[in-house]
Amino acid sequence: MGAEAATTFAPARGGLPKHLLEGYAKATREQLEFYLDPPSDAPFLDALLEDYPARGGKMLRPSICIANACQFGGSLEGAVKCAAAIELLHNALLIHDDVQDGSDMRRGRPTLHALHGIPLAINAGDALLFTAFRPLLDAIAPLGGEAARQVIDVTIAMARQTAEGQALELGWRDHNVTDLCAADYIGMALKKTSWMGMIWPAQLGVIVGGRGKVDPGRVVKFGHFLGVAFQIEDDLRNLSDDPGYGKEMNGDLYEAKRTLMLIHVLDAATRAERSRIEDFLALTREERSDDEVLWLAGLMEEKGSIEHARKVAAAMAGCALEEFERTYAGCPQDDNHAFLHGLVRWIFDRK
Repeated sequence: MGAEAATTFAPARGGLPKHLLEGYAKATREQLEFYLDPPSDAPFLDALLEDYPARGGKMLRPSICIANACQFGGSLEGAVKCAAAIELLHNALLIHDDVQDGSDMRRGRPTLHALHGIPLAINAGDALLFTAFRPLLDAIAPLGGEAARQVIDVTIAMARQTAEGQALELGWRDHNVTDLCAADYIGMALKKTSWMGMIWPAQLGVIVGGRGKVDPGRVVKFGHFLGVAFQIEDDLRNLSDDPGYGKEMNGDLYEAKRTLMLIHVLDAATRAERSRIEDFLALTREERSDDEVLWLAGLMEEKGSIEHARKVAAAMAGCALEEFERTYAGCPQDDNHAFLHGLVRWIFDRK
């Protein structure tokens, strides 16, 4: 499937074996409870550590890890500690991201820093990050030196890629960069979203399931395209009034995030419209009015920026489907296979 064929991908309902996702989520939550059980009472910390994990979440990343482990010869029991590490680290980064972005809502409730203040929220994020090392080390202990080294290597690579992506997103905003193109956005999304959200969980599963005998690099391209499609769709949902979204509607506009839609509308705008957008982006979040946010959201619709982003997301999804066939060739055609294949369509139909 080439780029032209990829654009024909049409989002549709269905795809994920519900019982499998629920089972993997339940097993991961049980591990989270174990690793979050404090060795001593810590006021102003324990409740904060449990907050974001207790809010639910789809457990997508842990399930990607477990499903990959099962596809490459492993089991739920062998991968669930890695899954817990992924979820702990994910929640740690969510806390930090919410502070960096100035976000108000997370999973339908006020963000941790809105509830407890920035210093305590950052401290809780730091503690969750270090807590994630416990299940990760427990997971690799039985694997032997080579597999353990692979786990450390892919984790270090993910950490660097994720930090680079976050730096780009924050730097573009803080330095008011307005001369970006679609390729800049896709490169940022690969680093910020694909590595942490899709590639790394899959790689951990491959290593644990194959006990170090399967190249974890084989899942990179599939995770790349899947993650970029996921991020574009997430950005689009931020502009919608979907009650299930769980975050602040139009929050990306209030935060002046350089989404694919913003990049497109800057290019498609008239000179006067572009000047108005640039003036808006130069303001602080507190200075950006509701009226200007709604005007910019309407302009994105008018200029075709939203439809453009949908088409790019569909192209990324089409490429992910193509890569899926190569990545999982020869793997068992079971529920785990169906789950990983169904992720591509689920991106557009999240509940």
